[in-house]
Amino acid sequence: MTDFTSKLGRHVLADLYDCDPALLDDVSLVERALRSAAHAAGATIVGAAFHRFAPQGASGVLLVAESHLSVHTWPEHRFAAADLFTCSPSLDADAALTVLRGMFGAARLVVRDLPRGHEL
Repeated sequence: MTDFTSKLGRHVLADLYDCDPALLDDVSLVERALRSAAHAAGATIVGAAFHRFAPQGASGVLLVAESHLSVHTWPEHRFAAADLFTCSPSLDADAALTVLRGMFGAARLVVRDLPRGHEL
């Protein structure tokens, strides 16, 4: 768990590689995955927006009481980029990423964890 004593928030950036392209191109599945990830993290959803692109790909964002979760997909590259920002130390980013990895069938996950507001 990241130490929140000296910063305002935590921004987790996740690159999901070798995903199932059919799953990444299904905006309904992308929505279910993001909502399931938010639930697993312990987030409180307060708003949502999802969009399917032509000819392929989808994006979604959940506004949560603790900040936001988002995902953008590139089925043609078997890739998804996920983003979780939180100002709450109780949000479980690892649980959210486990859900996304499983639901997208990602073979590989690369995570960057950034403190926000740490110079205040």
